[in-house]
Amino acid sequence: MLALIGIHLMLSSAKNSPQQAVPLKQPVGRYASPVKLHGALQVIGTHVCDSHGKPYQLKGVSLFWSQWTGPYYNKQTINALAEDWRCSVVRIAMGAEEGRGGYLEDPTKALDQVKTVVDAAIAKGIYVIIDWHEEQAPSHVVKATEFFTKMAKTYGKSPNVIFEIYNEPNGPQWPAVKAYSETVIGAIRKAGSDNLIIVGTPRWSQDVDIASLDPIKGFKNLAYCLHFYAGTHRQFLRDKAETAMRNGLALFASEWGTCDSSGNGGMDLTESDVWLNFLDKYKISWANFSLNDKAETTSMLKPGTHVTGRPSLTDLTPPGVYVFNHLVTSKD
Repeated sequence: MLALIGIHLMLSSAKNSPQQAVPLKQPVGRYASPVKLHGALQVIGTHVCDSHGKPYQLKGVSLFWSQWTGPYYNKQTINALAEDWRCSVVRIAMGAEEGRGGYLEDPTKALDQVKTVVDAAIAKGIYVIIDWHEEQAPSHVVKATEFFTKMAKTYGKSPNVIFEIYNEPNGPQWPAVKAYSETVIGAIRKAGSDNLIIVGTPRWSQDVDIASLDPIKGFKNLAYCLHFYAGTHRQFLRDKAETAMRNGLALFASEWGTCDSSGNGGMDLTESDVWLNFLDKYKISWANFSLNDKAETTSMLKPGTHVTGRPSLTDLTPPGVYVFNHLVTSKD
């Protein structure tokens, strides 16, 4: 019954009124492979476009930090996300920070998790983001370059694959982030991949306007990270996004949440609606954070839930119901 509590969209204005359960919606149409329909992605102007040159908005979910995740880095989960959740994209949040049990401590485990998900996504015909999930990546530019070189050589010819080279810069300013990004992008291109690359921006990938004043040059097919949590980031961040687009950047919301930026409070589905309408208006692709069962607000799943097909209301948290219903009713 807990999954039925607190889902009413007007949470802020109906705090003391009875809550109403929101039913799970049925998918629109039959499943068809997004990659088969749209092919390799390309940036044209301020849009991520498909192989036909038409702006294409990917919608999906982000997995949780790879070293702390529930049982979701597997083929069964990816198949369900494609067919039953209708995700066109899934994001691999490969934890890479020192001292936190991720790639830099156990690269064999992390690589196995990444390859399992990427292989499953390719087999199912959806897009997949390989994300270097770290806040201090310039300190590990050599390791990041080695990693993305390996990924580009292995998967860089697959139209399914997107590279997110720096999740959320926290501390490093744009000159340092830009220098790091140019090095890693250069390595990916040298390895023979022309695939879409998502570039992180300062202050947890919010300062897209600052990046737009001095964008990366000399490389094609780049989009820039725009991350937000609806309970904290409101019109001021949408203003920054519009400034960046006016200055010529393509944006990709590779991580966003329905709550505040702590990940564990301040759920705001009304503001989430405002954000999703904004992303739809500009055809900005998105991945919601996160498909996980940790007991925190941003998690889509209740503790102990496995993703094996169509979920039930008892499987999903209120944000999970909200995101699932958006995914299955989205039109390509």
